[in-house]
Amino acid sequence: MRLKLFIGAAALCLPALALSATIDVSGVKLEDRITLADKPLVLNGAGVRYKAVFKVYTAGLYLSQKADSPEAVLATPGPKRLTITMLRDIDSAELGKLFSRGMEDNMERAAFSKLIPGVLRMSQIFSQPQEAAGGETFLVDWIPGTGTLITVKGKVEGEAFKEPEFFDALMRIWLGQKPADWMLKDALLGKSK
Repeated sequence: MRLKLFIGAAALCLPALALSATIDVSGVKLEDRITLADKPLVLNGAGVRYKAVFKVYTAGLYLSQKADSPEAVLATPGPKRLTITMLRDIDSAELGKLFSRGMEDNMERAAFSKLIPGVLRMSQIFSQPQEAAGGETFLVDWIPGTGTLITVKGKVEGEAFKEPEFFDALMRIWLGQKPADWMLKDALLGKSK
């Protein structure tokens, strides 16, 4: 009887244990499930951004359901999160410029011009700290009804970017036709091993 109770209790604990799994991406631990805006999200994919042979940062993409194409990611309902953890020190202003350039490279000029006020505000967010140090994490969250929030060093920076197009443009930095890193694009879409 005690054995049956023990096995039953262990079976009840297994789902909870499965929910708390983490994966290691170049020394950065990422949860396979998180909650954002009271909604459960799953890790769609994660990988490393390389510049030449150097590791720059890890990125993990969280969605309400798995998606294997950029279109499916953008169409996925509910909140979304991209988490980035620096693997080396980099000038923050330079990082902001790279993000702005990545948005511009993956959009038509007319669509990009409509987002310029938000792009300038985002660049300002990244230019405030002098350096994005190795080990620091920042988050890009899409929360329906709120907008895009950028969190740096655990603090939400400024007001939400209200336009859904702004979040989509940010995602195209990594998932667009000219991604920052093709291997990272595949990894975020869950296509890499």
